[in-house]
Formats: sequence, C-alpha cells, structure tokens
Amino acid sequence: MTTTNPDWMRAVGILDGADRVCLACHLRPDADALGSMVAVAQALRGRGQQVVASFAEPFVVPAILTFLPGLDLLSAPGSFPDRPEVMMSFDASDVDRLGDLAGPAAAAAELIVVDHHASNTGFGSVSLVDPAAAATAALAAELIDRLGIPLTRDIAIGLYAGLVTDTGSFRFAATTPQVHELAARLLATGIEPAAVSRELYDRAPFSYLGLLAAAVGRAELDRGAVNGLGLVWTTVTRADREPARLPLDAAEAVIDEIRRTDEAEVAVVLKEDDAGVWQASIRSKEYVDVAKAAAELGGGGHARAAGFSHTGRADEAIRALKRALDGA
Repeated sequence: MTTTNPDWMRAVGILDGADRVCLACHLRPDADALGSMVAVAQALRGRGQQVVASFAEPFVVPAILTFLPGLDLLSAPGSFPDRPEVMMSFDASDVDRLGDLAGPAAAAAELIVVDHHASNTGFGSVSLVDPAAAATAALAAELIDRLGIPLTRDIAIGLYAGLVTDTGSFRFAATTPQVHELAARLLATGIEPAAVSRELYDRAPFSYLGLLAAAVGRAELDRGAVNGLGLVWTTVTRADREPARLPLDAAEAVIDEIRRTDEAEVAVVLKEDDAGVWQASIRSKEYVDVAKAAAELGGGGHARAAGFSHTGRADEAIRALKRALDGA
C-alpha cells in the first residue's frame, strides 16, 4: 500500500551507512524518472559514495534528455549487481516497471522506493512514496536535503526537468505553492529555465513533422465514449517512424496535440514499438481517473496521465480501454 508518510529517517540512515548505492529508474525513462535518478546519483557521488545507476533495456537515453548532467554515471543494465546491498528505485509504481532490473531489486538487502504514483504496489523495504507529491523529483529533492547535501546547478537541472514535465510546465492541478517554492530553489542554483524548456519541448528533427501529420491525420473522435464525455485517439506506427529511423520516444509529444480536442475529455495515442507492441499514452482533463482504467489493462499511472501496453490490433486496444473508461 502507498503511504503519505515516507520513512525519511530510515532511508537517510541506510544511505548514510552505505559505501555503494545502486540506483534504477523505470524502463523507457521520462524526465521525472531519469532526472530524479541522476540528481541523487550526483549528490551521493559528490560526497564520496560509489554509485551504480542504470535502467532496463532498451538502454537508450531519450534524445530530449541527453542534456541532463550526470549521464556519465550511467552504466548498462548488464553491469548492475545481482544482489545489491542498498538499491533505490525511482518513479516505478511496481517492481515490473524496472524491467531487467526487477531481479536485483527483489534480491537487494535494502530497496528504497522513491515514487509518487497512487498505484504504487508497496514493493521495497523502505517507502519514500507519496501520491500527493507533484513529481518523484520533489521527493528526490527532499531526500537530498535530508541527507544534508547542498544543491548544485547540475543536481538541480535533473530535479527541475522532472518537476517541469510532471506538472505540465506548472499547469496541472498538482502545482501547489510548495511546487513553486521548490522551483525557485532550483532556479537559484543558476539554471536557465528557457534553456531547459527548449531541450524538453522545443526541439525535434524535421522528420517529426511528417510523423505528427500522419498521426493527426488519422485521429478519430468518439463523442459518446467515456459516458458521453468523449474520447479522441490516434496511432503512431512503426511505418511512421521508419523512413527517418525515429526512435519510439520521438512520438511522446503527439499526445500533447491530440489532447487539445475540445470535444474529448480523454485523449489516447497508441505508439507501436519496434517489437510491434502498442504503448498507450492516456490523458484526461478534469473528470476521469485514467489510472484506474489503465490498471484494468495491466498498466497504471496518475489520475490524469496513465498508460498500458497491448499486444494485438490498435482497435482492440481502444475497445478495451473504452469499456474500462465507461466504468471509471
């Protein structure tokens, strides 16, 4: 079960006594997962501790996150210890989200779980889980403070990237006064917010426009779905990506265009990965808990942003999701 009372004292005691800390974030990491992990990795390394940081195959840093400081601390998952003494996971709601590193997580003597998903399954030996937190980055920042490690600009960039993305550039409901106070602290280290925003939101190869045009062109609107609140959906296929050899993460921003549809409370983009599996991104605006629907389909996430995977046809995935959403 999740908790709103993270066990800070125990986590700090374990980390203070560790010579080496192994860190992992969820597979196909976003800015919150990877930014939080490399921020904590840099903080621990800065005070003389050994760190091993990784994420599961495919072990490729998304192009929009290659600007993050601390990526030099990453190592391939094959080099991750089988039985870590102290391990931390970031932004993973269950152990399966760690992919190849689920085995080491299960075998770790101590596993500190840092996460803000309400769907967190309560895995790990130490919980730093708080669904009220706007981002895992906010919890990572508090952990760094409690360890007595000062924020440097490089540490702050990873935390700021996670905070910006998981609050929708401070537009989502989770944006509290405390979120802005944390952002101010991070900016005070010398971060240029415009530069971070350009990396996260304002860069894409020219070939992305063709992918976006294809996805928007095949979008479908079902006004009667979600109990009459409406659903808009589209797909990004392997064929859309192949001409320019675009990676799957190139399609991440498509959902931001689709969700603008006035007639739909829920927006969905099904992205076909290299193995032919559909990776669904789901967003809602105000009324529908999409995490609940995603969980019924083997996925999870937040009330307004969630996802799941589907092997089969895209239309089958949408029919299954519509049934789940009608009951949400």
